[in-house]
Amino acid sequence: MPTQLWRTRELLRVLTVRRLRTQVSRDELVRVRRGVYAPQVCDDEDELRALLLCLPEGAMLAMQSAARRHGFGVLREALVHVQLPPQVAKPRLPGLVVHHSVLPARPVLVNGLPCVPAAQCAVDLARGGRRMDALPVLDAALRSGAVTEDDLLAELALHRGLRGVRQARELVPRADGRAECRQESQLRLLLLDAGLPAPEPQMWVYDECGLPRFRIDLGYRERRVGVEYDGLSHLDRDRLRHDRDRINWLDANGWRMRYFTDRDLYRRPTHILTTLRTALTRKSNRT
Repeated sequence: MPTQLWRTRELLRVLTVRRLRTQVSRDELVRVRRGVYAPQVCDDEDELRALLLCLPEGAMLAMQSAARRHGFGVLREALVHVQLPPQVAKPRLPGLVVHHSVLPARPVLVNGLPCVPAAQCAVDLARGGRRMDALPVLDAALRSGAVTEDDLLAELALHRGLRGVRQARELVPRADGRAECRQESQLRLLLLDAGLPAPEPQMWVYDECGLPRFRIDLGYRERRVGVEYDGLSHLDRDRLRHDRDRINWLDANGWRMRYFTDRDLYRRPTHILTTLRTALTRKSNRT
């Protein structure tokens, strides 16, 4: 259950100023934010609720802050993003980023917190973020189930003429909810932007009995080429054993696997493209 929060004016109906200060000094009341108190120390969600109490009517969580509540918060940021109606002045509070939107939106309550609707939030981030961050947001939004492709396409129509909508319009058709992490989405976008064929995300490889044996981050089934992004999780000893079994099985079954890390993705993308172009033009070891 959320912690009870009171504004100063509500407490002063039953307490004197002196009594209020005494209870705060004795930790009988906790000052969460200026003008907002609670009976105990608050968690992050309660602190957000306290912040919203300090904002004008109509405020709702937006951008990364709303995306995290909707289940596709792949972009991390300590600042809190909120949206206000365009006619409302932007308050200046520490740790707060205020956005004005010309698009009307009814807030959606997520665990009691008012948020910009999921489809609008996803398209806002796709319009306003870096291209390499925008596709991971759209992929994660689809994967979370918070939106469908039709939801995103319908939302795009409402953003016509707004800044960054061209980028969002290019990326929404490329979004795929099968991607499982931000780097996989970024790697796929790198390949698509370079004109390489679209790889299949999280592609299952089947054994001779037609049973799913292993899954590949990105794959080209007809060419029997697989692409893997190796993050920190692959350094785990048990994961390493599993990876070695998989590598040996795939190699024995005619698959050419190519593995990349954060250094390749962020510092030498040309190496990735050259490596994969070569792999895709070679004949398969198995017909």
